Amino acid sequence: LVAALVLLGLLQILDLIDVTTDILARNLGVGGVIHYAILRLPRFVEQVAPLSLLAGGLFAFSQLARENAIVTMRSAGLSAYRIVAMATPVVLAVMAVHFASAQLIAPRTDPMLESWWSSTTPAADRKADEVRSFRAGGELISALSASADGRELSQVTIYRRDAAGKLIERVEAAKATFGATGWVLSPVTTVRFQGDNATTVEADRLMWPAALQPQDVQALFGASPTPSAASARRALLDGGSDRSDSYYRTRLMAAFGDPFGALIMLLIAAPVAVANFRSGQGAVMLGGGLAAGLLYMVVDGMLGALGEAGAISPLLAVWGAPVIFGALAIDMLITLEG
Repeated sequence: LVAALVLLGLLQILDLIDVTTDILARNLGVGGVIHYAILRLPRFVEQVAPLSLLAGGLFAFSQLARENAIVTMRSAGLSAYRIVAMATPVVLAVMAVHFASAQLIAPRTDPMLESWWSSTTPAADRKADEVRSFRAGGELISALSASADGRELSQVTIYRRDAAGKLIERVEAAKATFGATGWVLSPVTTVRFQGDNATTVEADRLMWPAALQPQDVQALFGASPTPSAASARRALLDGGSDRSDSYYRTRLMAAFGDPFGALIMLLIAAPVAVANFRSGQGAVMLGGGLAAGLLYMVVDGMLGALGEAGAISPLLAVWGAPVIFGALAIDMLITLEG
């Protein structure tokens, strides 16, 4: 817990150094700084969860080993495996917090932060909206902007193609609004292409039977770097998407695989508990554990990037690093225990 608080505090301070001047320049005061920090907190919790387990585990096990507490417990009949298993409740708690922060809380606070930040930006500093393009089922869509709640799109253009990929219809609307019955376009200009002929039809309103949800719009137009599991799942089920299917498959699997990083960090730290600090082995194991934990994060991130790009399967991208590093850590623990 102490390690997590220290890491969270460090990340918050580094982040606030960059934005505090802007917040105060907008006359938002200390309350604005606190508001910003609270909305950013879930993403920071997601980042520090595995690192806090590594730092806390290395410190706790090394202290127990230095004070001969491990020797006492082992002389009482406790094996190294059982000593490590005693830390399992902490790992499960960290995994739960990690998942809740990344998949339940952050997807709600990210749009709130973006909306608040945009609404307080001085008029002179506001950037012009840029057209965003994405897919929804078999349709290609472009829109200029979206409301904060994802229920309205402006300057919408929908392109529909036949099975051969040839453009057969273009629908343009000043806005698209999501209501109880789905999306409604208004006013609408539809151009249908048939051979060399083009037919134009205009209407005040038109129902748009798209699987696109307001949450998808928030994800597509938001600044969040990664989609939640729910957003990735909807993208694969013909919801809004602006990247390849391999990207969303990897992110969907990673949503459930990333929390296991805390367990891997515990296993990496575990060999320190049975190391001999008097002979200098403990210091080596301590430094090696820290290096192995950081290397795990690098390898895990690299495999994840390859999976998102479609170079390797999502299964290997998400579970490759945990399996490899977990197996090596267990083998090291067995060797030292034996």
